[in-house]
Formats: sequence, structure tokens, C-alpha cells
Amino acid sequence: MLWLALGPFPAMENQVLVIRIKIPNSGAVDWTVHSGPQLLFRDVLDVIGQVLPEATTTAFEYEDEDGDRITVRSDEEMKAMLSYYYSTIMEQQVNGQLIEPLQIFPRACKPPGERNIHGLKVNTRAVPSQHSSPAVSDSLPSNSLKKSSAELKKILANGQMNEQDIRYRDTLGHGNGGTVYKAYHVPSGKILAVKVILLDITLELQKQIMSELEILYKCDSSYIIGFYGAFFVENRISICTEFMDGGSLDVYRKMPEHVLGRIAVAVVKGLTYLWSLKILHRDVKPSNMLVNTRGQVKLCDFGVSTQLVNSIAKTYVGTNAYMAPERISGEQYGIHSDVWSLGISFMEIQKNQGSLMPLQLLQCIVDEDSPVLPVGEFSEPFVHFITQCMRKQPKERPAPEELM
Repeated sequence: MLWLALGPFPAMENQVLVIRIKIPNSGAVDWTVHSGPQLLFRDVLDVIGQVLPEATTTAFEYEDEDGDRITVRSDEEMKAMLSYYYSTIMEQQVNGQLIEPLQIFPRACKPPGERNIHGLKVNTRAVPSQHSSPAVSDSLPSNSLKKSSAELKKILANGQMNEQDIRYRDTLGHGNGGTVYKAYHVPSGKILAVKVILLDITLELQKQIMSELEILYKCDSSYIIGFYGAFFVENRISICTEFMDGGSLDVYRKMPEHVLGRIAVAVVKGLTYLWSLKILHRDVKPSNMLVNTRGQVKLCDFGVSTQLVNSIAKTYVGTNAYMAPERISGEQYGIHSDVWSLGISFMEIQKNQGSLMPLQLLQCIVDEDSPVLPVGEFSEPFVHFITQCMRKQPKERPAPEELM
């Protein structure tokens, strides 16, 4: 039996865990982990990749008390496995038994020739009408998903990205049905942001994902996050995009107005570009505005975007705290709804607060006056910009060409 010695993981608790990686037809490798409670799913996949360099492992299994195999594909499932294992060894200690290593069984994906890449049923599964969401289905004409599917096949067929060439590093965040990782692309030497999404999700989320891929594929703007490609592995789709090393604007404190002004120009240019393609962002907020150390500002996360149909949409998706009054009321909305979200985002950044609108106050947006900036704390042009963006009546807000 081999003994794989790796450096310790960051520790919160001084616990040693021995994981026995079972190799099909080849015995096993024992891996000693310091601070097991802090272990992440991606950490385990990285080590399995060292043990089985010729295979692409997407998940692994462990056996429960009944001998049934339980699959682990995420950090949450990883926590459940560790919780089960620690409860088991506590019983072994109480009974004076020898503590057994945690045994896991890697699950390697099928060879490329056997994968059903283009046949995966991402958005073609029939769903009874009584269980579907009318708001979402009404916003997408029947040929829209066909178009998205065709373009997705084209993206996947370019062969520029695949699981074997990706080395995952840090977890950047969670949202819209997936987890975002900082990753390294071996052939190009590029640092990427990779959004990994399990496909055992609702049809509504699947449509949002398809929409995101279509938009990323169409976009060619220095104010929109760069798209490098996408690929499927079993039930996971990975979307590879540009990595912005400055993170998102929601983590920054109050900044000088001249700096915020330059950021606002970039964000408006990004939105104007999307609007020129008849695309409504629908989730404009500081955490979807990314910056890098080269001074660039780019919009990201189009998971709740769809093509505008006659400039009007009626779906209710997005981040509530940034929604315009007409969206909260369930009325028809268009580009001017993004303008409201733009205004409240920059008001939030400059006031150095968290979300200005807790959920319990959302109704106040509809029934009362718009939020305003404190008098005397900000320049007149900035106050005017925010005030114009946050007019209660959509048609009174600036048109795209007026925002600059």
C-alpha cells in the first residue's frame, strides 16, 4: 500500500484524518489530512487527480453503515460524509475498537468517445404545464431555446476547454445554481474563473444557464466579462470566464467620487452594450460589477438574463433588494428597470452600507418616495445622477443614451 504525504490543510481544529483512496484493481493509497473538518470537495478531487493522473474524476463515493454507496459531488455532501465518519469513529473509540480510515471510491467519467455531450437533455426535458413557471416560459419564445441549444453545441465543439486541462484553486463564491472557482488552465497558462453547475436542478435554472451561455457567446465588449468556453462532464457544466483579480465592488468601502465616476462610466457602457443587443441584465448590483488591477471594470453573471421580447419582460427573477418598483409590483418592465438598479447600486457603494433595502422594506419602494442621498455629503452631479436613475416612474428615468 502506498502512503501519500501531502502538506497540511489550513486548520481550525487539530484533527488528523486518514482517507483511504481505493484504486480499482490496484489496491489503495492512504492520505493523511491535518484538520479534516476544513477539507473541501475540490481538495479531495485534486489529490485523486494525483493518484489517478490518467483519469478525469468528477465525484467519489463512500459507504454508509448499511454498505450502500453514497456519492459526493459538492462541499455540502462532503460535510455530510465527514459528519457521518466522525460519528462512526467516536463509537469506535468508545468501544475500544481500532479506528479505520475513511474509505472513498473515485468515480471517473467516461472516455471522451463515450460521452453524450451534445445529446445531454439540458433544456429539452418535457415538464407538465402545471409544474412549470408561466413567468419564465412566457418570457422565452419556443425558438429561443432551440437557438440557445444550437449555439451551445457550437461552443462545446470548439474543443478549447476541457476538464483535464483545468486545475482548480480557490472557491470564489456561490450563486445561480453553481459554485465559482479560481482555476488554472494548463495549456494556455491562464488564470480563469470557472462556474461549475450541477444539472440536477430545476428547468427554470436550466433555462437561465442556457441564457447565460448564449449571452457570453454573443458578447464582444471590453466592459463585459470575457468568455473562454464551456464543457460538460457527466451532470456538471463548467463555464470558463475571465478572472478579475480585484473582485467585486460589494467588498470595497466608500471611494472618492472621481473614482466612482470612472467606474460608473464603465458599468453604463457595459449595460448600453447589452441593451444594444436587446439584452436586459436584470441583476445589476455591486457584486456583479468586477474590477481588476489593470483598472478595468466589467459586468458579470447573466444567469437571470434573457433576450428582450419587444422590450418588455414579466419574469420575476433577480436580487430583490435592487429591484425597481415596477418589478416588485409585478408590472411590465424593460431597460429602465436596469437603470433603477444602477442608481441604487452606486448609492449603496457611496454610502458604504450593505443592502439599502431589507426585504421587509421592499414594499416601501413601491408606496413611498425613492431613497435619497443625504444633503451636503455628496456633489451635486452625483446626487443628480442617482436621483434621475431612481425616479419612481420608469419613463422618467434616463434613456441609455442619456446616462453618459
